[in-house]
Amino acid sequence: MSNLRYSESILVARSPEDLYDMVSDVTRMGEWSPVCKACWWDEGDGPRPGAWFTGRNELPERTWETRSRIVVADRGREFAFLVGGSWVRWGYTFAPVDARTQVTESWEFLPDGIARFHERFGPDAEAQIANRTEAARRGIPDTLAALKQAAEAG
Repeated sequence: MSNLRYSESILVARSPEDLYDMVSDVTRMGEWSPVCKACWWDEGDGPRPGAWFTGRNELPERTWETRSRIVVADRGREFAFLVGGSWVRWGYTFAPVDARTQVTESWEFLPDGIARFHERFGPDAEAQIANRTEAARRGIPDTLAALKQAAEAG
């Protein structure tokens, strides 16, 4: 399987700090993600490296929850987490561009995630990996558009 990473960017008329604050509040992820409908922090946790949260994902054919660990929490610059602690990396970077901010959302299926899918799905692993890859490629532009809309409305 190749091309197990994807990223896309959008310009938003808000500061990098404002956008970071929105994205790093994972309890709001369901407002703009087409798949992740809700997230909640482990008790007492928040947007800091090492913190954990749970996300509930929904597609027409299934609902599932994942646990994720924050790996980067640099206000106004970058926020990133690892699903399963080492399976998939989702990240957001924020860069000022004139009076706006370029937000880049990135996704990468990591070797531990590939191994987990092979263990879990056996002969169907490659099809499942391709399915998740396509979902990320479709979802990132939708997430960024919804984030932009919410940020610029508020």
